[in-house]
Amino acid sequence: MNRHYRADIVVVGAGMVGASFALAMADSGLNILLLDAAPLAVGAFDPAGDFEPRVSALSAASQRLLTRLGAWQGIERRRATPYTRMHVWDGSGTGAVNFDAASVHADVLGHIVENRVVQDALLECLLDADIGLLGDARVETLHQQDGQWHLLLDNHAQVSAPLIIGADGARSLIRELGGFKTREWDYLHHALVTSVRCAKPHGGAARQRFTDHGPLAFLPLTREGDEHWYSIVWSCDEERARELEALDDQTFCAAIERAFEGSLGKVEHADRRFRIPLRQRHAVRYVQDGLALIGDAAHTIHPLAGQGVNLGFMDAAALAEALKHAVTRGEPFASKRVLGRYERRRMPHNLGMMAAMEGFQRLFQADPLAVRWVRNEGLRQVEQWDEAKALFIRRALGLEGDIPELAR
Repeated sequence: MNRHYRADIVVVGAGMVGASFALAMADSGLNILLLDAAPLAVGAFDPAGDFEPRVSALSAASQRLLTRLGAWQGIERRRATPYTRMHVWDGSGTGAVNFDAASVHADVLGHIVENRVVQDALLECLLDADIGLLGDARVETLHQQDGQWHLLLDNHAQVSAPLIIGADGARSLIRELGGFKTREWDYLHHALVTSVRCAKPHGGAARQRFTDHGPLAFLPLTREGDEHWYSIVWSCDEERARELEALDDQTFCAAIERAFEGSLGKVEHADRRFRIPLRQRHAVRYVQDGLALIGDAAHTIHPLAGQGVNLGFMDAAALAEALKHAVTRGEPFASKRVLGRYERRRMPHNLGMMAAMEGFQRLFQADPLAVRWVRNEGLRQVEQWDEAKALFIRRALGLEGDIPELAR
């Protein structure tokens, strides 16, 4: 006999954003079911083991959210690297900008954390929470009937709820099955990601150079006190990315050492490399009656400033806030009217961040001499404008602006 699961809210996708939303709703009084196509099991963690290739630069607002959800302790117990400074420069000129947490009286600018570390810390909390978990559950169909949304899973089980949350990533099936339209375009760039060891320690600083091929970031990592490790993200055209991916390790290390102007000394070792196509995508609407999209299901952004997961965490917190307030007031929480409050709050912020990153990406890809002069002069001016840098830092940290209650 096929099983039929019923809940008030079903969250599809137990990644970082979906898991954080489910945890944020644990005290709502609603029946929450979180399902994912992958098994929902916490993996063993070896603090001396290799770094996961995918990392996130978590802001202070994201840290506050994860702390309130109970996950930050699990993250710190595994591995997280705080950074206090950021140095950004143009490889085609002399312009540079330096950011320092001390300038806004903050302890850190953020933490570089492996995505798997965040995921496992959240899952640990979920296993102790009053939340239904369903792993190895792949959605096949979605339809609405009698005020309920119904999911058919690949194991023939059925799931029903008045509200479905699509947190299933950039290639969201819920977005597709729900008929959400998107605006999207290909950057014609791929991100090459890996972890490397360099001769010079990072000293708690993140660094990014705009090369002729695209931005190259060295993000600090620490393993058992060793500060010589970095997560690198190099955004470049597909042909160049494929060439770099195919190089032997020694030649690859020499190539990125040259691209980073030898500023960290010899690149001594590189882990396995991964290449990820970059595509910008934004849903025209985030919600409809009984359906809502959060995180990458609603928007994907260029990895230029590492803001993608931070936007997703704030989506999760804002949606949870809107729903819990509706429950308290006795409103129909699955209605488009209630869900629209989340959309109106988050869409302008997400679009603004996406537009800013798109502008930066286009500016630093431009080759004409006049454009190069303008961007270098702009970097020099910003470097001398302490108020502008402080404003940027405070916004990035989540110290200003419309921050959801859970992340304040």
